[in-house]
Amino acid sequence: MKQIAEFIPIIFFFIAYQMKGDTVSLGEWNYTMDGIFSATAVLIVATALQVLLTWIFTRELEKRLLWLLAAVCVFGGATLLFRDQTFIIWKPTVFNWVLALAFGASHFIGERNLMERTLGSQIELPKPIWTRLLWLWVGHFSVVGALNLVVAYQFSEAFWVSYKLYSAFGFTILLTVITGFMIAPHMSEEEAGTAAEVE
Repeated sequence: MKQIAEFIPIIFFFIAYQMKGDTVSLGEWNYTMDGIFSATAVLIVATALQVLLTWIFTRELEKRLLWLLAAVCVFGGATLLFRDQTFIIWKPTVFNWVLALAFGASHFIGERNLMERTLGSQIELPKPIWTRLLWLWVGHFSVVGALNLVVAYQFSEAFWVSYKLYSAFGFTILLTVITGFMIAPHMSEEEAGTAAEVE
């Protein structure tokens, strides 16, 4: 459920971009949507609201969600301040590559990698499986970050905005399925029930 909620700001970003040229009226206030910049402002507000609502309903916040909010505010803010979409285009790449670096480095720091630290309290897995999962996720973050730049610089801005929405769903589903297949043979019925509740 939490994973689905994380797509909401991206959906709003996509919708706001599609409204390019439309005028939004609130009482006497009128604003003409100007594409990537209006969409970026909507993304910042939607992400901040998502974090706030997550905290209100769960009274806890994952560090990853806070880092995402920080990245959206920094790169989105720079996009609006300098009127240059390069910043928001690079945000997914930088965010994913930083995650890849953090996950990869965790293999060499401490006794447990980030995958085991994150999910170890819910699932018991052999050490080699934790390692394979770690490198799967490192590969995922690295590839997603690289593909973002390929699409951004080889295709139109409108195509990139659509790609950002659909790839977010597609890559997340693919990663979840592969992770599930790797974990499933090692899970007890009790752990499977706990994992299902977490999702």
